[in-house]
Amino acid sequence: MPQRSRVLELPKEVKAWLDDALIDGNFSGYQSLEEVLREKGFAISRSALHRYGQEFERRLSALKIASEQARAIADAVPDDEGAMSDALIRLFQEKAFQVLLNMETDPKISFSGLGQAIAQVSGTSTTLKRWQAEVRVRAQAAVSNVEAIARQGGLSAEAAASIRQTILGIAS
Repeated sequence: MPQRSRVLELPKEVKAWLDDALIDGNFSGYQSLEEVLREKGFAISRSALHRYGQEFERRLSALKIASEQARAIADAVPDDEGAMSDALIRLFQEKAFQVLLNMETDPKISFSGLGQAIAQVSGTSTTLKRWQAEVRVRAQAAVSNVEAIARQGGLSAEAAASIRQTILGIAS
């Protein structure tokens, strides 16, 4: 088993400074980072910093790409009904179940961490479903109000039905 990265053992404040310095320096200048860390009392080699920096840059790049893609999808496909959130929750639940099945063979998986994640996602799912139900109830109330106003104003039954379908189509 490979040795744990010394960078990951740094105190939070020092590691946060290192992460910021790597980003600000465009993931270069490892020699000067090694010297500054040595002055702060941390002996971490330039090659160890470079390995950490490469992995950090890779993850940061992947996160930026994922964020850009998510923003593009959200712009292209508005999700007023919460369908995308519901799909993401289901996908996460499926992946969590797969992780749960692999827990016995992979000692790195934290049962408590997985349990907390599942609880949070389940709570989010419940909140989303409650919100969707509230929207449907409000839409039904709006339809009733519109139909009453339409009848008083002499609107035809067909026009009222069309308005009803439009409102309920938005909320379903």
